[in-house]
Amino acid sequence: MTDRRDGMHYAPKGKPKPVVGPGEFRFAAIGLDHGHIYGMCNGLIEAGAELVAVYDPDPAKVERFAAAFPGAKAARSEQEILQDPAIRLVASACVPSERCALGLRVHDHGKHYFADKPAFTTLEQLERARRKVTETGLKWGIYYSERLHVECAVFAGQLIEEGAIGRVVQVIGTGPHRANPSGRPAWFFDPAHTGGILCDIGSHQIEQFLTYSGAKDAKVLHSKVANYRFKEYPVFEDFGDAALAADNGATFYFRVDWLTPDGLRTWGDGRTIILGTDGYIELRKYIDIARDESGDHLYLVNRDGERYFDCKGKVGFPYFGAFILDMLNGTEDAMTQEHAFKAAELCLEAQRQAVRIETAGARDYDRFFSSSNV
Repeated sequence: MTDRRDGMHYAPKGKPKPVVGPGEFRFAAIGLDHGHIYGMCNGLIEAGAELVAVYDPDPAKVERFAAAFPGAKAARSEQEILQDPAIRLVASACVPSERCALGLRVHDHGKHYFADKPAFTTLEQLERARRKVTETGLKWGIYYSERLHVECAVFAGQLIEEGAIGRVVQVIGTGPHRANPSGRPAWFFDPAHTGGILCDIGSHQIEQFLTYSGAKDAKVLHSKVANYRFKEYPVFEDFGDAALAADNGATFYFRVDWLTPDGLRTWGDGRTIILGTDGYIELRKYIDIARDESGDHLYLVNRDGERYFDCKGKVGFPYFGAFILDMLNGTEDAMTQEHAFKAAELCLEAQRQAVRIETAGARDYDRFFSSSNV
């Protein structure tokens, strides 16, 4: 299911590193609308979890999924999975606007939940999830794959923890994606279903900022969205950016877009630059353009000099094993619940505040710079 040129079907695979024995942790998948579900399941299986069931109302999606994961039995309904006491966790990449409601049902049946990002498309959904987690004590994991499932991004966090660049004071992130409009479902082009570009793919960026800076909270200083290229989809947003300042003084700027050109050999040239008081790190996540088609490149500059690390196949994806153990032990070693929800909150806030620069029907910047708005 891995396709380097199509981000919707890009599903990283790592090396098996089980933290539980056979049959000790069973999970199921409900909702196969986004291909991220394959990466989510890969990570959990490599950490020792057993995928035992799948449900989606589309039989074709279930058939493709079962071909990739033969151990997953096709359930006749969502309820069949929710009522199975042997299943501890439900993973889902259903339509984003439906992910919260599913998570609430999962928790009501006493199971943990693992949602693709964005886990929420409104602030009201997020508040409902916060209340439900408080009520149940169960986990509501969110698949921020651009850090959790990228080895150079994992290694960057380890270097920062070791003090390799001192105190992190700024992060800059770029998250370009290829749109592939002919291969996208209708819901992809409607912010009512995705939350908008800053909510959707911007969520990756904000989660990374909070992680690398060590911040607990942040404020959105400004944000913008636009539709520059895909005018045939009137409400679609193909560009967004935002600036944030954290509670510990660190600052952040990120840009996301759906404008990756066809000539790039992967779905997006994702990069992150992390500035510290004693050095900096640059990540070239998925390609080093015109030099190396593979990803997971990390560059480090500090008092000891300049270094390059090829992280591919050498770091692993520790989140998934830690998440399983957190569910079993009631710990928060993989990611705290508040961190997962705070990243979601900030991307929703960035989307809410966003100035619309250009849409399919108008050059909104003309109105923005009119005398009444200056």
